[in-house]
Amino acid sequence: MTEPTDAGRGARTTLDESASDKLAHLTAFQRDLLHALDRCGPSKGLTVKRAVGEYYGEEVNHGRLYPNLDALADAGLIAKREVDGRTNEYELTERGRRALRARREWTASGGASA
Repeated sequence: MTEPTDAGRGARTTLDESASDKLAHLTAFQRDLLHALDRCGPSKGLTVKRAVGEYYGEEVNHGRLYPNLDALADAGLIAKREVDGRTNEYELTERGRRALRARREWTASGGASA
């Protein structure tokens, strides 16, 4: 497993299943991608890019976006579906929804252990 970077280079590609339900192993950018997909629903990459870019107040580079979306898909947190030869659609999986729910519960509890 490679260490994640905020720029998306070396994005994690393998994730421990039990840890993935807590999202602690993800970068902040990867968590933001999950939140964007949760808000937007099934979306093309450019839609996700715009949503996260609006939140950050700056454009998100393709070289940062797509490796991180691929890492999340490899981890089973999102599904990636080819729409045509150039376009993919991304959607949270049930595992991704569970992980976001667990993260929200942890945050709401003030970060206290269960």
